[in-house]
Amino acid sequence: MPRLAANLSLLFAELPFLERFGQARAAGFDAVECQFPYAWPAREIRARLDTHGLQLVLHNLPAGDWAAGERGIACLPARHAEFRAGLEQGIAYARTLGVQRLNCLAGVAPPGVAEAVLRATLVENLRVAAAALAEAGMTLLVEAINTHDVPGFFINRSAQALALLDEVGADNVLFQYDVYHMQRMEGELAATLEKALPRIGHIQIADNPGRHEPGTGEIDYAFLLPWLDRIGYTGWVGCEYLPAAGTLPGLAWRERLLAR
Repeated sequence: MPRLAANLSLLFAELPFLERFGQARAAGFDAVECQFPYAWPAREIRARLDTHGLQLVLHNLPAGDWAAGERGIACLPARHAEFRAGLEQGIAYARTLGVQRLNCLAGVAPPGVAEAVLRATLVENLRVAAAALAEAGMTLLVEAINTHDVPGFFINRSAQALALLDEVGADNVLFQYDVYHMQRMEGELAATLEKALPRIGHIQIADNPGRHEPGTGEIDYAFLLPWLDRIGYTGWVGCEYLPAAGTLPGLAWRERLLAR
């Protein structure tokens, strides 16, 4: 059975962030993840993890001004210094929180900048990040995000992400495979997961349309979740979806789909 981690940036959103940890434990989760922990002191988050016996398995590196629509800065040539400062902050949080995997969002391609320049910037930043995370004993993840939800996102297909890993050339850089994003961009979920499995460091799930709970849309999670076991995936599966009608009622999908 896949090991599920509640994404506390999206689940239990009816509660303040620091109260979501207790709700996740009460709902039966042993692990959680989040997008960005930086608005709260790391020691306060650590206290919630310890109090509720939870493991934080993933968070993102700082990704620019999220509220203004930025979705990462790693490919932006003018943001080198900011990227490196964010890298230091991300590693510091991860050390306090016991996180072993940090996800890096490439960002949206700005108009007027050549693709080759953006790619060179991204590769350089990922190499710097990989070296820093390797020294800290951590793994760097790279995610592909669909361009329907985030127009212009620089890495948006699995083949692009895997080619990027080749170019970066670091053993501690892996692919974060988000089922929802890849369904929207390319489909072929089961075959891609199996083929790329040795290079996948984390999986996230949501259904399509709407990015809601598994079982609410077109993705056959009754097949796909057992498929992860069959192909030998042993990592965490992040529940990064938008509850259609409240988090707790929506969690019934676990018993319905995982019991098969």
